[in-house]
Amino acid sequence: MGISEPRHIERHQKETSSIRDFVFGFGDGINTSLGIVAGVGGADVSSNIIILAAIVAMFTGAKAMAVQNYLAVKSQRQILESEIEREEWEMENVPEAERQEIEDVYRAKGFSGNELESIVKKITSNKKVWLNTMLTEELKLNLEIIGSPLKSAFRMFGSFLVGGILPIVPYFFAHGYMPLLVAISISLSASFVIGAVKSKLANLSIVRGGLEMALLGTGIALLGYGIGSELANIGILKT
Repeated sequence: MGISEPRHIERHQKETSSIRDFVFGFGDGINTSLGIVAGVGGADVSSNIIILAAIVAMFTGAKAMAVQNYLAVKSQRQILESEIEREEWEMENVPEAERQEIEDVYRAKGFSGNELESIVKKITSNKKVWLNTMLTEELKLNLEIIGSPLKSAFRMFGSFLVGGILPIVPYFFAHGYMPLLVAISISLSASFVIGAVKSKLANLSIVRGGLEMALLGTGIALLGYGIGSELANIGILKT
C-alpha cells in the first residue's frame, strides 16, 4: 500500500461587503459615542444629560453613515454595471478585439503557443466566463465586494448602533468619572477585537491592527474630555 501525500489545505481570507460595513460601522459608532460621553462628561454634567446627548448623536450618526454608505455603494455599482454593459456590447459587436484582450492578459502571465490558444479558446467559448474574466483580469472589478446598496446601508446603521451603545451603557448604572473609565475600557477592548479581526482578514499583524484601532478611539475620547473640561472651566458649559 503506497503512502499518499498529505493534502495541503490553504485557508484564504476574503473581504466581503458585510465585513467591511460591520468594521467601519462598529468602529465609527463606538468612537462617536465615546467621544460624546467623554466630551460631555468632561463638563461634569449629570448622567441623564450624557445619555441623552450620546443617544441623539448615536442615532444621528448611524442615519448619516447609512445614507452615505448607500449612496457610495450605489454609485460604485452603477459604475460597475456600466462597465459590464460596455463589455457585453463589445463581446457581441467586436468579439475579435475582446478575444485579443484575453490573449494579451494571459500572454502577460507567461503563457504562449498552443497552451495560450487553448486557454483563450476555453474562456471565450463561455460568455459568462469570458465576461467575468474581462471584469476581474482587465478591469479589476468585483461586484461581490461592492455589495448591495440597501443591505450595506442597513448593515452600517445596525453596526453603528451596536458599537455606539457600548460606551453609553455604564452611565445607566453610575455617574461621575467611574462610568467614563468603564466606557473607555469597554471601547478599548471592543475596538481591539474588531481591529484584530480586520487585520486577520487582511493577513496583517493582529496585535498591531487591534492596538491601532483601540488607541485611535481612546485618542478621540481624551480629546473630547479635554474639550468638555475646558468649556466647563471657562463657563460655556454649566453643570
